[in-house]
Amino acid sequence: MQMTSVMGKSRIILTMTARFINEAISFLVFCFLDLVDFLLCFLFKSVDMLLDSEFRPCYCSSSAKEAITSSGKILVSEQGGESKIVSLSSTKLMLEDISDTLYSRPSLVSEVSRLTMNELKRLKLEDPILAQSKRGNNSRCSSFTVNTTIVEMLQGKIGKHDVHNQIPRWSDCDCKECCSWIQPSQTNLYVKSQFPTSGETREDVLFIHGFISSSLFWTETLFPNFSSEARSNYRLFAVDLLGFGKSPKPSESLYTLREHLDMIEKSVLEAHKVESFHIVAHSLGSILALALAAKYPNYVKSITLLAPPYYPVPKGEAQATQYVMRQIAPRRVWPPMVFGASLLCWYEHITRMICFLICKNHRLWIFLTRLITRNRVRTFLLEGFFSHTHNAAWHTLHNIICGTAAKLGTYLEKVKENPNCKVTIFHGKNDEVIPIECSYDVVKMIPSAELRVIDDKDHITIVVGRQKDFARELEEIWNSTNKN
Repeated sequence: MQMTSVMGKSRIILTMTARFINEAISFLVFCFLDLVDFLLCFLFKSVDMLLDSEFRPCYCSSSAKEAITSSGKILVSEQGGESKIVSLSSTKLMLEDISDTLYSRPSLVSEVSRLTMNELKRLKLEDPILAQSKRGNNSRCSSFTVNTTIVEMLQGKIGKHDVHNQIPRWSDCDCKECCSWIQPSQTNLYVKSQFPTSGETREDVLFIHGFISSSLFWTETLFPNFSSEARSNYRLFAVDLLGFGKSPKPSESLYTLREHLDMIEKSVLEAHKVESFHIVAHSLGSILALALAAKYPNYVKSITLLAPPYYPVPKGEAQATQYVMRQIAPRRVWPPMVFGASLLCWYEHITRMICFLICKNHRLWIFLTRLITRNRVRTFLLEGFFSHTHNAAWHTLHNIICGTAAKLGTYLEKVKENPNCKVTIFHGKNDEVIPIECSYDVVKMIPSAELRVIDDKDHITIVVGRQKDFARELEEIWNSTNKN
């Protein structure tokens, strides 16, 4: 018993020591990365001016919100951290949400200073009268502050902005494949479809890929492995999301939830007259799937979610977007997946540099991979990973994963209220990208949902490597909805 007690105390001490070392090293590393990102900001502005004859506003400076308004949109900020933009088109005016994590990402040093000052202020508020006064000042109704760009809009000063600018930035790939969408006739998403040879279709299936991926994630794995019966009964549609794969990558887009949904509706649902359909979605695509299911409750028969990124926001949390970003990217160097997520979420210019080195030179990396592996390894995952722009990835990450933090609960409630929509969730037990707790939280919101935890599988191998089994499982799900 004494030995067990000693071992237990030793384990606690080792855990606390490891945590302290991780936090100490993380503080130093991310302070250094704050500096690197700051320097890269000036570097990119200089090169942008040299090669593109202009530099586009970024989100890390005092003119952060200009990165939004410079595209001809009007920023409307609401107290409490939520933001909206007014988008103007030739036919309508639209109000849509953007994530404040785009332009409100304080450096680690400033954040530590802020937390320290807040704690000191809290300790000083010992006077109950002062504390009551403090609470009284906070209980005012929210109001909107309209950006001064509205005045400029009324005066016609931003009419020069070309919202359809299709010229790629110098740091983006300009090869024929990546720019194939730059033509007047290419206004829809790229959709890889597989139709029944008989011409008779019972139902449709929409496949939505995850973050920095493409339709290849489905077409190279599942499509060849569906049974002849499934291929004769279902029309299969795998989309490249806006900004990814072979789909359009407009440089002036903010890649909001509305833009992604509108393009899916226009390119698949309307173009192919889809009515009754199933949805299969991976990771970030799960958010779009839930939004579609909430919008079309009479048409969606089943939703199959793989590793859905659902992070419930605690009651009383004032800034849902900031909370979710810190759950995804807590700025820690260990484990490696957390470090990678922190880089993607917090550092606009470091990620642009990474995108420049990898995506712009994707043909070189594909060639080297094939050369080193002697063509023994299929490269479709790499091709999907490389086929995006920094602008698309950056805005999609913040506006979809972080920006929908306060909406996902509503979507889940609407799906829960739909008895005709079957919900099935798959999650790899070894997934380090999206914790398995996210799927358990979805089941808490939708008790009728079926959760299948797959042993020894991670974020990618939940499909890749078990595509035959997963294809059979999907067919069983679709067939079960027809029997009910």
